[in-house]
Amino acid sequence: MADEEAEGAERMEVSSELPPAPQRQASWWDQQIDFYTAFLHHLAQLVPEIYFAEMDPDLEKQEESVQLSIFTPLEWYLFGEDPDISLEKLKQSGAFQLCGKVFKSGETTYSCRDCAIDPTCVLCMDCFQNSVHKNHRYKMHTSTGGGFCDCGDTEAWKTGPFCINHEPGRAGTTKENSHCPLNEEVIAQARKIFPSVIRYIVEMTIWEEEKQLPQELQIREKNERYYCVLFNDEHHSYDHVIYSLQRALDCELAEAQLHTTAIDKEGRRAVRAGTYAACQEAKEDIKSHSENVSQHPLHVEVLHSEVMAHQKFALRLGSWMNKIMSYSSDFRQIFCQACLEEEPGSENPCLISRLMLWDAKLYKGARKILHELIFSSFFMEMEYKKLFAMEFVKYYKQLQKEYISDDHDRSISITALSVQMFTVPTLARHLIEERNVISVITETLLEVLPEYLDRNNKFNFQGYSQDKLGRVYAVICDLKYILISKPTVWTERLRIQFLEGFRSFLKILTCMQGMEEIRRQVGQHIEVDPDWEAAIAIQMQLKNILLMFQEWCACEEELLLVAYKECHKAVMRCSTSFTTGSKTVVQLCGHTLETKSYRVSEDLVSIHLPLSRTLAGLHVRLSRLGAVSRLHEFVPFDLQVEVLVEYPLRCLVLVAQVVAEMWRRNGLSLISQVFYYQDVKCREEMYDKDIIMLQIGASLMDPNKFLLLILQRYELADAFTKTISTKDQDLIKQYNTLIEEMLQVLIYVVGERYVPGVGNVTKEEVTMREIIHLLCIEPMPHSAIAKNLPENENNETGLENVINKVATFKKPGVSGHGVYELKDESLKDFNMYFYHYSKTQHSKAEHMQKKRRKQENKDEALPPPPPPEFCPAFSKVVNLLSCDIMMYILRTIFERAVDTDSNLWTEGMLQMAFHILALGLLEEKQQLQKAPEEEVTFDFYHKASRLGSSAMNAQNIQMLLEKLKGIPQLEGQKDMITWILQMFDTVKRLREKSCLIVASTSGLDSIKNDEITHDKEKAERKRKAEAARLHRQKIMAQMSALQKNFIETHKLMYDTTSEMPGKEDSVMEEESAPAVSDYCKIALGPKRGPTLTEKEVLTCILCQEEQEVKIENNAMVLAACVQKSTALTQHRGKSVELSGETLDPLFMDPDLACGTYTGSCGHVMHAVCWQKYFEAVQLSSQQRVHVDLFDLESGEYLCPLCKSLCNTVIPIIPLQPQKINSENAEALAQLLTLARWIQTVLARIEGYNMKHTKGENPVIPMLFDQGMGDSTLEFHSILSFGVQSLTKYSNSIKEMVILFATTVYRIGLKVPPDEMDPRVPMMTWSTCAFTVQAIENLLGDEGKPLFGALQNRQHNGLKALMQFAVAQRVTCSQVLIQKHLVRLLSVVLPNLRSEDTPCLLSIDLFHVLVGAVLAFPSLYWDDTVDLQPSSISSAYNQLYLFHLITMAHILQILLTVDTGLPLCQGEGDSEEARCASSFFVEISQYISGCAGHSAPGWYLWAALKNGITPYLRCAALFFHYVLGVTPPEELFTSSAEGEYSALCSYLSLPTNLFLLFQEYWDTVRPLLQRWCTDPALPNCLKPQSAVVRYPRKRNSLIELPDDYSCLLNQASHFRCPRSADDERKHPVLCLFCGAILCSQNICCQEIVNGEEIGACIFHALHCGAGVCIFLKIRECKVVLVEGKARGCAYPAPYLDEYGETDPGLKRGNPLHLSRERYRKLHLVWQQHCIIEEIARSQETNQILFAFNWQLL
Repeated sequence: MADEEAEGAERMEVSSELPPAPQRQASWWDQQIDFYTAFLHHLAQLVPEIYFAEMDPDLEKQEESVQLSIFTPLEWYLFGEDPDISLEKLKQSGAFQLCGKVFKSGETTYSCRDCAIDPTCVLCMDCFQNSVHKNHRYKMHTSTGGGFCDCGDTEAWKTGPFCINHEPGRAGTTKENSHCPLNEEVIAQARKIFPSVIRYIVEMTIWEEEKQLPQELQIREKNERYYCVLFNDEHHSYDHVIYSLQRALDCELAEAQLHTTAIDKEGRRAVRAGTYAACQEAKEDIKSHSENVSQHPLHVEVLHSEVMAHQKFALRLGSWMNKIMSYSSDFRQIFCQACLEEEPGSENPCLISRLMLWDAKLYKGARKILHELIFSSFFMEMEYKKLFAMEFVKYYKQLQKEYISDDHDRSISITALSVQMFTVPTLARHLIEERNVISVITETLLEVLPEYLDRNNKFNFQGYSQDKLGRVYAVICDLKYILISKPTVWTERLRIQFLEGFRSFLKILTCMQGMEEIRRQVGQHIEVDPDWEAAIAIQMQLKNILLMFQEWCACEEELLLVAYKECHKAVMRCSTSFTTGSKTVVQLCGHTLETKSYRVSEDLVSIHLPLSRTLAGLHVRLSRLGAVSRLHEFVPFDLQVEVLVEYPLRCLVLVAQVVAEMWRRNGLSLISQVFYYQDVKCREEMYDKDIIMLQIGASLMDPNKFLLLILQRYELADAFTKTISTKDQDLIKQYNTLIEEMLQVLIYVVGERYVPGVGNVTKEEVTMREIIHLLCIEPMPHSAIAKNLPENENNETGLENVINKVATFKKPGVSGHGVYELKDESLKDFNMYFYHYSKTQHSKAEHMQKKRRKQENKDEALPPPPPPEFCPAFSKVVNLLSCDIMMYILRTIFERAVDTDSNLWTEGMLQMAFHILALGLLEEKQQLQKAPEEEVTFDFYHKASRLGSSAMNAQNIQMLLEKLKGIPQLEGQKDMITWILQMFDTVKRLREKSCLIVASTSGLDSIKNDEITHDKEKAERKRKAEAARLHRQKIMAQMSALQKNFIETHKLMYDTTSEMPGKEDSVMEEESAPAVSDYCKIALGPKRGPTLTEKEVLTCILCQEEQEVKIENNAMVLAACVQKSTALTQHRGKSVELSGETLDPLFMDPDLACGTYTGSCGHVMHAVCWQKYFEAVQLSSQQRVHVDLFDLESGEYLCPLCKSLCNTVIPIIPLQPQKINSENAEALAQLLTLARWIQTVLARIEGYNMKHTKGENPVIPMLFDQGMGDSTLEFHSILSFGVQSLTKYSNSIKEMVILFATTVYRIGLKVPPDEMDPRVPMMTWSTCAFTVQAIENLLGDEGKPLFGALQNRQHNGLKALMQFAVAQRVTCSQVLIQKHLVRLLSVVLPNLRSEDTPCLLSIDLFHVLVGAVLAFPSLYWDDTVDLQPSSISSAYNQLYLFHLITMAHILQILLTVDTGLPLCQGEGDSEEARCASSFFVEISQYISGCAGHSAPGWYLWAALKNGITPYLRCAALFFHYVLGVTPPEELFTSSAEGEYSALCSYLSLPTNLFLLFQEYWDTVRPLLQRWCTDPALPNCLKPQSAVVRYPRKRNSLIELPDDYSCLLNQASHFRCPRSADDERKHPVLCLFCGAILCSQNICCQEIVNGEEIGACIFHALHCGAGVCIFLKIRECKVVLVEGKARGCAYPAPYLDEYGETDPGLKRGNPLHLSRERYRKLHLVWQQHCIIEEIARSQETNQILFAFNWQLL
């Protein structure tokens, strides 16, 4: 509301200048008789002036003048006083109880699964956050736009209809006082004003004349200004429109884009202004150009400028009405009355209906405003919502027809409002009673689908249009909305109208019954696959509607019976063909059946039978109500069951024949239909109902006749009557498959009782059984189970209520998802022939269960679980089991299996026969246990024990089973046969129980016998298992012996390939070199330990040949990737230089803002092999079409072995062993002090300067004159401490060194390669230092030890990188290196200072250390001779360099110490603390305004120790890989305690670092003084400057909220900084810095180097040097991007309670942050693996048209 007040303030100022302008206008209106005419007159004068410039309007000015000259007078006229005061009063008077927020596309909506009446009841973000539902089982979804927040609607929620803000009784919003401020006069004025305003809006909106206005508005003389206006449609893409506009208007791309965006948003846009002729010409041009591209021309009109102005203003007036109505319920009611009033004497409908009927002709912008008007008026007042709904239904047919022929999206069509009315239960009932809305909807469907009816009045969707049918689904959806909540109270009128609607619906089903019939192709394959999708899609749409109709019918017994009668009639009408036509007679076992001659394999058959299936559904519901007995009253003659069963049976036979591959010439379309027929999306109203229909048949027909009918339809009567002797294997296979399929259906008919109404079960039990059978296949995640369960109309599966009874949940690890595992006690319910298993699921489940039983040492029999009882109406179905024909079928199958010559049987068929036997025996057992023996008529046992015939060798079923036990191929079925025979025994005993006493004893005996045999079997099984185990052991032993033997013979290979990573390294070395004692584990100075060099033989991964690594050999290289990185930056978001043309990389900023990281995957190749491989990759990529995964220009390739992305290779150079002679070292120690060393170095540098400046005398001021003559400071004195000749590298190695160094330079600085550039060596040192720092930081972050936890690839990479850096110096000009060295040394040796030497606090000293150590040998070089320092000289050089730089770093740390940190207090007066204090006092003399002078000594020491550890760890890594000296044991194990002292000893430092200063005090003191008095220092220490403190903070990804809805909330408040509209945005969160960006949107694109790139990619260039991790908030997806054109999706770190991610919020369950997953993402970043992840993902998902990452 703030802006309203601001506007008000503006108006006040304006009105004070022209005092009574608005009032004057208002009082003038007061004097007029007819407000409407006066109002129009006013508008006619002003509107064309205000909205004059349509092409590029000054929006702010327009808005201001409209407010001033039209709206303010209107408001004065309405309230009769200052509108601001009145509106403020109204605002104070309290909120009202409906929220009514209209959703824009892309907003998040929330629904509550516990409380919502149906899933369409949703809350907006604010109401949800303030409601009780936040703690319920809610769902989140992304709105498609156009919905409406239901907060405050008591009919939408079972509980908690109000959020805190809309709660009635809050802030005094009782009913009485909500009306008090509106006095009678205001209401009277409103009654006067509103109708005129509405009438103007409607008249202008639906105005059709393009050239002139209505009479009342034509008061000015007409000008000749026209616009050519282009309208939006859904046929043309953005690019089409841009292309047509550029051609037709001859304009720039940018202008065309601007127009197109506006058209897409608003729906229309003026693209050319001018005379009528000019505009007409432009119109024709645009049309003709757009026709070139697509068959529809663009919709263009020429409008007069005044028409355009008034239409624009009409919409603005609409928004004003919206605002006014939001203040008061009275205003809304007056508005609604005005809209509904019909004009007396005109046949036009009322105003609101005229708007509705015009909706399809309007453009987007106008529709949006009008729909908002309806939302904010009618939908906020229940009474008027009802009246509006009546009007809506009155014109429903016409509206839907127009929507279907329109091409705009559903979300902006008036028909989309249906959901707001039809889902309100009371309203839905009212509309059924008053307007018979069900009939209206069904008739609409019949009227829009006639083009798809064929001659027989059945649908046929061949050649349908996807778009049009998609629009028809909207009508079907409306039917679902009307039926979604069942009425609890039925009035007579409701009954009549509902049945009327039901009859009407049956008409649609009649057109579907038997539609799209097919005939089996014989001979040749079908030519074109017919369209099958449409019919199946409509079936899916109707599934829930059919179920809801059945549920509505089942509300009352009478209603159900009448509905049954109607449905039965309809089925009979469709089955006339069955009752006529020729008959055939089938005979078997003395039973005959006369039936229509029909063969599925020859005649027409259809899979669509919604009528029969609806009847089956109604029958089950009758059975549930127990009303089947009353059927005869309603369906007079016999039900004609055979007719009812016929069609579903044909359908099942069709499926069987498809499985038997008899229909394969009919192509894919039939296979797809059969798939959906049994799939979870359709099966409830297709396959399941067909099984039920067969059960109805079996319950009402004679069992023998029923089976005969089945044999006849499966075309198997012959297979069972005659013995078919055929050698045709295909035919035998076909017969066997058909018999199997038939037996399976018989099992289902008899055994599937889990449908409430068929068996005595509840819905929960049904769901439980589904879940048990799914989990018997394998443990599954929640989403997979939910996907495999049918959803009801509220999209619920009932899963959560029962899952915990049958399964336990296992949480996920760092990847993967949580799964449910079946509880053991539920395994007993496993039924191998579960009717919802597909073939693969069946075999998988059977395999799993047998495997499990084997592991538990049980028998492998999988008998059916005892089924629940049938309901009375279905109780006769069991008689199928014991009838003659069933016995005959079973016996025939067993006989064929025993007969050696017969091949008409399979093991699967036997299994099914056993299953049927088991079902029969179980049924009889259950019945005997319930009732006394004489009452049980079901006599399966006797029938099965009867002999097959009277012949001599006749056998009964038991004998046959005994024989089957002996057949070797049936070993697997043995357990099942045993189980059945035992079952026969049990039933026999139950039958013979009549003589009780005998039975009880013999029973016990036989039970004992049973147990004995059972135990024997168990023991036997155990013995077998033991034997198998011993056998396995023996084999394993043999194998490992062979393996050992192999390793012995190929020992060399094994030794070299396993390069140990750090930890094992040390162990191996200790064993091999016991001489290395602890004191030798020192890397620097005269006591340096020996270098451990082993002979290194490596195998090339490309040619598999081995080669020893030597300096003189051809180079071997390591695949590597160099990348820029901001992983360590201390100032995230500091702008990174995109190109390094002018950059000087010698010094690194202490905030490590952007470094160059070199990583390797550790795989080795010969340099030559690599070059060949790379050339081959280049060649193959030139011949390929699709987008390349990598950029060959910049040398990228995938490692041939592990497919990591690489862009260079590091040459592998062996470590040069250095031996130090200890006597010399001792001697030298006396001579070479730090002071002496510094003098020597300075002298050497001065000497060079003299040389290079040709005798000019440079002045190096002398620091040390005390008692040293010039003679000692001679130029060559540096050589006197020991030199040796230069290492010679082979040319191949040198080439590779140059190649790698150039790559580092090119990528690190983003410049073209140039191997002569002076910055090449700087970049080498920089990448060495940065890579070491990154790895140290990572190890620290994970809390791992420095050397013990390095991965193999890190170890090999660092080793190669450091040795390369040592060698790289040799390939450069030494003079250049010397120059760099002097600049580096000038930081610590102030004598060398020049004006470009940076201040001590503005550089990273570890980078200086690495550069200085690697460059130092260049001081030994001379034109005449190539020398390098000997081992002993190097040892001193490195020691002193390190000590100097360390002292400088100590100063850095102490100067920037943060005194505010709570460190735990050490001992107050320790040695170190005292030194710290005194040292600090010392430096405070030289420096003013230093931070830590107030800190106590112990604090300074603790801060120093903390701050310097990372530097020492980096130094240890660096020197270890340069020198190869084994580090102390403590650095291999992770303990913080021993680490510090171990580091100090390895690096020859005293543990009390201040002793370092004491040792060199005389030398260091002048240096300290010079360091501290650097004029740049105070600037760096200013409080406001962002000084880097040590230790540097470790970077991590930003903190994310635990609950995902908080993020969605943030996104909903996100406003794109560059565009004013509320169009859908894709807010994306940068996980490095927390910025929210507007992604994939033209408004935020940037141009970089002439290319357009999206906001995210642009941000990544600055934030992560091109690499970044983003979270797409509305889709809950993580995206990794790199460079401009590469990226990949990555699982988000948010999981639902079932441990699964939810990309796209498809499931919408509440999501919570998984810390482990987020940590994993953090490590991907810190390990610099983002590029690798992207390359891997692109390798696996190669798509031809990939996502355009550049515009992200």
